[in-house]
Amino acid sequence: MFHYTVETEKSMEKAIHALEENLKEEKFGVLWQFDVKETLNNKGFDFEQAYQVLEVCNPKEANNVLSQNQLIGYFLPCKMVVYQDIETNKVKIGMPKPTALIEMVHDASLQKFAADIEERLIVCIDKTK
Repeated sequence: MFHYTVETEKSMEKAIHALEENLKEEKFGVLWQFDVKETLNNKGFDFEQAYQVLEVCNPKEANNVLSQNQLIGYFLPCKMVVYQDIETNKVKIGMPKPTALIEMVHDASLQKFAADIEERLIVCIDKTK
């Protein structure tokens, strides 16, 4: 799987708040939060699913990886999503796996870095459940 996704019993708002707090513990900040539902509705589309995209970054890690390979900037900042699943009505929290993304640049020296970031972000997601 290219992604890591979990379900939570929390509301969207509580899940996002808890995720932000957990990310801070790992020195990740939310740079931007994109409300897909609101944006599409404002553009005249009837999109009723609650869906938030968070772009998160750890500046130290971003500096380290970009110093090694500038192509990694195509994947930065890291994306995380919190959404209301339309089939189950449950809130889900997920992200694309950094290890899956890093494979696309064919630079084996960055696998360990991607695995570390992935592990830390998974901890943040799991603590949010």
